[in-house]
Amino acid sequence: QVQLVESGGGLVQTGGSLRLSCAASGFVFGTYAMAWFRQAPGKEREFAAAISRSGRDTKYADSVKGRFTISRDNAKNTVYLQMNALKPEDTAVYYCAAEYVNYDIATARGNYDVRGQGTQVTVSS
Repeated sequence: QVQLVESGGGLVQTGGSLRLSCAASGFVFGTYAMAWFRQAPGKEREFAAAISRSGRDTKYADSVKGRFTISRDNAKNTVYLQMNALKPEDTAVYYCAAEYVNYDIATARGNYDVRGQGTQVTVSS
């Protein structure tokens, strides 16, 4: 069974840090590009970060560039999102997503048809 399970969300003050994890199972992790999306209350889901299947290429939304870092450990079937200098506008449910690809490029425009259930991140002002 294909599954993505996020963890690491919580409540943090402005300027604080959190590290999200996403554990994958049921597919060959190293053949999938991975991404993090987020959805704030009353807003559409938006792209945050992506990483290629090897981990050599990454891509970020302008809103998180320089503050967030996406990484992956293919031996552990896990992708991470290190979030620093958090702002109240980063408050959202964060979702991990995966897409089978035959190229080693990170993209925000993939189908990412495998998705997790999300983890809540709340940044207080």
